[in-house]
Amino acid sequence: MERVVGTVVRGLRAPIINNGDDIKEIVVNTVLNASEIEGYSISDKDIVTVTESVVARAQGNYATIDHIAKDVNSKFGDETIGVIFPILSRNRFAICLRGIAKGAKKIVLMLSYPSDEVGNHLVDMDILDEKGINPWTDVLTEAEFRKHFGYEKHVFTGIDYIDYYKSLIEEFGTQCEVIFSNNAKTILNYTKNVLTCDIHTRFRTKKILQTNGGNKIYSLDDILTTSIDGSGYNESYGLLGSNKATEESVKLFPRNCQPVVDGIQAMIKEKTGKTVEVMIYGDGAFKDPVGKIWELADPVVSPAYTEGLNGTPNEVKLKYLADNNFSHLKGEELKKAISEYIINKESDLVGAMESQGTTPRQLTDLIGSLSDLTSGSGDKGTPIIYIQGYFDNYTK
Repeated sequence: MERVVGTVVRGLRAPIINNGDDIKEIVVNTVLNASEIEGYSISDKDIVTVTESVVARAQGNYATIDHIAKDVNSKFGDETIGVIFPILSRNRFAICLRGIAKGAKKIVLMLSYPSDEVGNHLVDMDILDEKGINPWTDVLTEAEFRKHFGYEKHVFTGIDYIDYYKSLIEEFGTQCEVIFSNNAKTILNYTKNVLTCDIHTRFRTKKILQTNGGNKIYSLDDILTTSIDGSGYNESYGLLGSNKATEESVKLFPRNCQPVVDGIQAMIKEKTGKTVEVMIYGDGAFKDPVGKIWELADPVVSPAYTEGLNGTPNEVKLKYLADNNFSHLKGEELKKAISEYIINKESDLVGAMESQGTTPRQLTDLIGSLSDLTSGSGDKGTPIIYIQGYFDNYTK
């Protein structure tokens, strides 16, 4: 019988994972148990993805605001700290900010506008146009911002992030001044000592500050790169990729992840004889058209994956073939012609017209987005995703 289903994605329910649990064993047992109960077979080139959150939980990779404060103070001392370009997030940054503030005497908080790096808006771009304000050149004080735009609450969270972040800083008796600018060099008019909190542009931001007179210049991936008084840490990403655990602590991005994915692959191979691909995933990449929010708050989509997930798709566009190469054919003749074309397609289609419109992204980024959308971030209880048929095509 002809196959009528392509890619199948399943969110697998797993037990609540705690510090010290064997994440590899839990993942393998969950995958095998689900296949038995749901009646599907494990096959070569199937994909198992595991959310970074449960890996970090199993590792016990946590830190408190006191740990953050101690590291921040060791780097800046009593200097006024410019904290620039943070994302607007209670989950991703608020607790980090509490730790930063606890380790500082004074903070100049510089927010990008009209939105942060991942699309959380302080103000609508159309309103900037109405007010005649250019966000690429104009620097605003807090008073000037309020005069122009008043008090705006985030469309989804109902939070006024300016007041919220300012209150978190002042909670510890730390002085706070808020300014608005999209030019990293602006902060150097206030202090030469800066903690830049952007994620994907951090290397460029640090370079700009260092070459324009900055003194002590750090980014979030420089904070908690080693353990502070027994805390968790991440040698590669520091505080980047962290999430709120409690009001006093954060869960850090997992570390030493390659042995985890390799171990899961090996265990499934031993038990089933099949070679599946495995990856750990964080935020995917998609934009909410209403809230205008991108995900991508993690420093990478995947901190570790098995070898078979290297590279990008090498696909042709079926509708292009149908409308161009084989526009004179229909029905079974068209199906046969397209199938033969796919079977004989070149191993590298970069630049080929037949591949236009296919997504030129890393496999791990595509699969990470698929996994993130499937698992969600709430109460679904499915931190493990099982994907079948991802590498199949029309001929399989």
